[in-house]
Amino acid sequence: MTRQDSIIPPSRLGYRLPAEWERHEATWLGWPHNRSDWPGRFAPIPWVYAEIVRRISAGEKARIVVESKEHERQTRAVLKSVNVDVSNVEFFTLKTDRGWTRDSGPQFVKNEDGIAQVNFKFNGWAKYPDYKKDRSLPGFISKKLGFKSFLPEHKGRHVVLEGGSIDYNGNGTLLTTEECLLDENVQTRNAGFQKEDYEEVFRDYLGITNVRWLGKGIVGDDTHGHVDDLCRFVNGKTLLLVQEKNPTDANYRPLQENRERFQDFRLEDGARPEVAFLPMPQPVIFKGQRLPASYANFYISNSAVLVPTFDDPNDRVALGIIAELITDRPVIGIHALDLVWGLGTLHCLTHDQPAP
Repeated sequence: MTRQDSIIPPSRLGYRLPAEWERHEATWLGWPHNRSDWPGRFAPIPWVYAEIVRRISAGEKARIVVESKEHERQTRAVLKSVNVDVSNVEFFTLKTDRGWTRDSGPQFVKNEDGIAQVNFKFNGWAKYPDYKKDRSLPGFISKKLGFKSFLPEHKGRHVVLEGGSIDYNGNGTLLTTEECLLDENVQTRNAGFQKEDYEEVFRDYLGITNVRWLGKGIVGDDTHGHVDDLCRFVNGKTLLLVQEKNPTDANYRPLQENRERFQDFRLEDGARPEVAFLPMPQPVIFKGQRLPASYANFYISNSAVLVPTFDDPNDRVALGIIAELITDRPVIGIHALDLVWGLGTLHCLTHDQPAP
């Protein structure tokens, strides 16, 4: 990073945070290796990843982080078994703690000259002690690809932020939750930060002019309120918000409260957004623990929209709603009942790198 980069905010250099549906050069994934993320249920996980890579690599590069050359060999064997064309797959060797690249990776921003990185600090969701290897991922990518990088600082601190805590429309509007970013008692990311602090960071480093705050995330989410299980943009003016119809379910009231917030919601140009609603699957519980099963954790790749499914009657409903709103690429369900035991699904494990 040059001295000029550290002084001039990316937004003043014309950088912005592009929407997920804009053209990608690649998607980053960390091939699973930490069995403690799926205790007693790890065996099917590489095969789920392989199906995800098969779909993604049909339309863009899949850039996969592996632990070693032996790990790469094992990964190639799994991919070959499900007929993945590995000519569009690139492997990068880096020791990591986990593979959730959405949260540990950089935020890619772009201007008319190309791509740069905003390297937020990762601290294991302010929950897990083993995260220091994952923290090296943004610098590793910058070094490998030669991207200019910016270190987001505010009040003399390197700002902590995970990619799953924000969603955005590419035009200047960003969604997040109070539960994730403002709670001072549980999984505190940046102690003492208020809304105006985050809004200043988002403006300076991501080109965001309009921040909309929701309340709480879904029950079972161990990130403490990531928005990518809750509410997502599907185009510049349309949002999908999850809703729970069962009034006895623990998600019912907080999701209703989020819906009420949309009465005063405005986009960056002052217009009201279109809001559609996604159902929730029936509670997914394994070994007595409720898991963060949500159809909102979909991923928009170049060639398809990949949506987690849970062997639930609402799978078909959710796929149909998303297909009505995203019509320029197929909408494909990915079986995620095993995957969600890791406390995340498709959006959590993918990280889009925009095309320049």
